[in-house]
Amino acid sequence: MAIFNGANLGATPSAQKVTLTGNYVDLANAGWAQQYLPELVEQEAEIFGNRTLGGFLEMVGAEEAMASDQVVWSEQGRLHLAYVGEMVTGTATNVVNVTADMDGNAATAGAHGIRVGDLVVVSSAEGTDKGYVSGVSSSAITIESYSAASLAVGLGSTGTVAVQLFVFGSEYGKGTAGRGSANEPSFNTLTNKPIIMKDLYEVSGSDASQIGWVEVSGEEGQNGYLWYLKAAGDTRARFTDYCEMTLVEAEKAAASSAAETAGKEGTEGLFAAIQDRGNVTFNSSPTDLDDFDLIIKEFDKQGAIEEYMMFLNRDENLGVDDMLAGLNSYGTGGTSYGVFDNDADMALNLGFTGFRRGSYDFYKTDWKYLNDITGRGSNLDAATPTAAGIGKIGGVFVPAGTSSVYDQTLGRNLRRPFLHVRYRASQMEDRRFKTWTTGSVGAATSDLDAMEMHFLTERCLVVQGANNFMLVQG
Repeated sequence: MAIFNGANLGATPSAQKVTLTGNYVDLANAGWAQQYLPELVEQEAEIFGNRTLGGFLEMVGAEEAMASDQVVWSEQGRLHLAYVGEMVTGTATNVVNVTADMDGNAATAGAHGIRVGDLVVVSSAEGTDKGYVSGVSSSAITIESYSAASLAVGLGSTGTVAVQLFVFGSEYGKGTAGRGSANEPSFNTLTNKPIIMKDLYEVSGSDASQIGWVEVSGEEGQNGYLWYLKAAGDTRARFTDYCEMTLVEAEKAAASSAAETAGKEGTEGLFAAIQDRGNVTFNSSPTDLDDFDLIIKEFDKQGAIEEYMMFLNRDENLGVDDMLAGLNSYGTGGTSYGVFDNDADMALNLGFTGFRRGSYDFYKTDWKYLNDITGRGSNLDAATPTAAGIGKIGGVFVPAGTSSVYDQTLGRNLRRPFLHVRYRASQMEDRRFKTWTTGSVGAATSDLDAMEMHFLTERCLVVQGANNFMLVQG
């Protein structure tokens, strides 16, 4: 099935720097040369419904003031020790060279945390073995197997074998000395800087007093027959959306990038934070139970937060509905889904709001921003995304609840939502959402025969525990 849009769909934004002739009745050609009065429909037809794209952060986050030029927070590292490495078979089959931790961070020589006396589980494609750490030299770990003369994970192969290992305890003999070294917890500090956003609406004094024949309305509650009410309200609604869209889409300027050269630093938005520190699905949509099982297993490796909100575009939302519908028998008297007590003669409810799989609860909803043609619903996104960049966004998995972090400013641990907005504010200045009016229209502040409405905000997004989020691409 193909869907074609009309040539005059009206998707082109009408906000421009000039007054459009289409905003007014054409008095020269509207029929004043003939005697019949046309029927005028005064109210604007709201053909696009609610045109705003915001509201996502209001549902899943919170807002908090800050008085500094940046926000700094720290996140806990993993409690237990686990690493990946390699063995060189044919020589010392009980020596493992540690190369990185389980999150892919390179383990520098001598900084891996494994000590003499540790008990470890070592596994590879050849099998799994348990042993005692008898020696540590830089990144080389000597492990004495509890089951054989050599580690079984290196048998049956030649050359280099990739292995994984984790510490599960320690063993010491009677009357022996204690540990020779201590481990310090890792300190992961993250920062983000607020970004300043501005907008402006201007109307001359003459136009502000010009009555129109169209009864305007808008998302900001404006109504009446003065066109500037429409334009001013639309500017405010658009700026409100930008306040959220910026925190979703923004990126920090890379070193030597054109933006950095121009003096723009940028800020880390939601998508960039998840791509950098979270989980991303490439060219794959979670539309069957096997996909969700893989997602659950990945979340098990992270914080194991068992309640998630899925904000999806239309394709992903319908795909989840179809998956859940396929688990029903569809038969009369069976387990088919619907409303009105599942009466076979009544309407079926072909949608789902959530489901439980394993120990995880998933609740799904549409994210208008991902569907609207003026947002991520356009066809400009790459159809085949790669790990190098964010392509077409299918949805976001957001953990519910709060996380505990150490606040550098307050000097103590605090519980905050995983997503929260920080805006600049002090006793003198509140820059959360600042508006002011200048000119001589209304309350005169200058000799300018116009009214200028200014909008400003300075804010950034804090994404705590991005490892518990998942971005669906493609």
